[in-house]
Amino acid sequence: MKSKILIIVTFLFILISCSKNDAEVEIPQNINGNYVGFFERNGVSSNVQLNLTNGTFNGQSTTLKFPALCNGTYIITSNTITFEDKCMWTAEFDWTLILNGEWNYIMNGNNLTLTKANGDKYVLSQ
Repeated sequence: MKSKILIIVTFLFILISCSKNDAEVEIPQNINGNYVGFFERNGVSSNVQLNLTNGTFNGQSTTLKFPALCNGTYIITSNTITFEDKCMWTAEFDWTLILNGEWNYIMNGNNLTLTKANGDKYVLSQ
């Protein structure tokens, strides 16, 4: 009788210690590349170029500081990219236009879409 209880307890322990989330962890995609496309905020857009290479980025926009692209680093976690801008900026524009902070991303072939909680969006292609 004790052996049956021990087997059941062992089975329950193994069952409980296995986590479904362990099997569902997403491996971040390789997004290295030179991208061109546009940035959009509230229906207004601007052409952009963004280069992503091994955790560093740099970019530029055809419209001055819309968005404000310079250079910095990024970290990919699951379906988000967190950018850290490394440039010094002047105070005469909306700093929420700086490519910084957490963005959701979708990689579909050579197309990369970045979206932020406030509705900002980058639509880019390699």
